[in-house]
Amino acid sequence: MNRGVGIALVGALSVALVAGCGSDDNDKQTVTVFAAASLKNTFTELEKQFEADNKDTDLVFNFAGSSDLAAQLDSGARADVFASADTNNMKKVTDAGLAAGTPVNFATNTLTIVVAPGNPDGIGSFADLTKPGVSVVVCAPAVPCGNATKKVEDATGTDISPVSEEQSVTDVLNKVTSGQADAGVVYVTDAAAAGDNVTAVPFAESSGAVNTYPIVTLKDSADATLAQKFVDLVTGPKGQDVLSKAGFGGA
Repeated sequence: MNRGVGIALVGALSVALVAGCGSDDNDKQTVTVFAAASLKNTFTELEKQFEADNKDTDLVFNFAGSSDLAAQLDSGARADVFASADTNNMKKVTDAGLAAGTPVNFATNTLTIVVAPGNPDGIGSFADLTKPGVSVVVCAPAVPCGNATKKVEDATGTDISPVSEEQSVTDVLNKVTSGQADAGVVYVTDAAAAGDNVTAVPFAESSGAVNTYPIVTLKDSADATLAQKFVDLVTGPKGQDVLSKAGFGGA
């Protein structure tokens, strides 16, 4: 046998053996969930329950701003489930014909202000976000938390001049916890998850801009039954308990 051919055959056999050793992982069914960034902690907790209930299943998340996720889906990204932080971005997905059924509302969320621990700038109200020398970060208007912030601005006649507009609520929170901004407008659930890293400053006007979270299975799901099982987990008693403990309101 030609020595070069022999080496090639040995190499090919080695690749085949390695591929065969990884076949068990390939047997797992992947369920991909596109979810609003504010759902990261709760959905990650539900992942353990879902994978325990559905053996040989791997739950994979894509967490980002709902507007970015809707745009990704509209551009052809494949997913099994979409959970939005508002009904506007869910409507974009349903209007594009990407949903397999009717979205189900499963939670609500309310805005709050976060500042450095101890509130060194003395922020006590939404209007205080316009105080001279206070650097404020908000979500971009297309993002659900940004749209809600704009509603409060319009309702109160407050004109915030943010130093930046972020594409997700977690980015706003990170700007405050890292000291890059003095204050930020986030959801109460994000403030709670941050714990002692921030001080939350509630404001009464937030009640006029509550966001409703819908979830739906998608038409191009590789396994519609498994996708629906995740939706059922989120909307069922276990999911609702996890969401409630994190600070989400009922739908």
